[in-house]
Amino acid sequence: MYAVVKTGGKQYRVSPGDVLEIEKIPASQGDVVTFDDVLLAKDEKSLNLGRPTVAECVVKAEVLEQTKAKKIIVFKMKRRKKYRRKQGHRQQVTRVRILDVTMSATSEETTEAPPEKAEA
Repeated sequence: MYAVVKTGGKQYRVSPGDVLEIEKIPASQGDVVTFDDVLLAKDEKSLNLGRPTVAECVVKAEVLEQTKAKKIIVFKMKRRKKYRRKQGHRQQVTRVRILDVTMSATSEETTEAPPEKAEA
């Protein structure tokens, strides 16, 4: 089973046991957080597409640590003008481990065609 989760303006494909780095969220080490913005959920039997989200799907994750990402260098230069600016940046990230992707038993398969509109 896997799901596509939206957090921090990005989308991640997650399944139980995955470890990933996301943008910093307000949680401390060892906390269990839930992601409710699930865009797609797939299990052995069905594929559930969200419009815009899958309401009955929840992804639970454990916060492993709050850390910083690798440093990037921002360098601006204009040739022949003696203009140079060098700046570094380290983005704050949260490392999480996906514990569980759950869907309620009453969810319906949404891969079929949408209902047709009645003609006037």
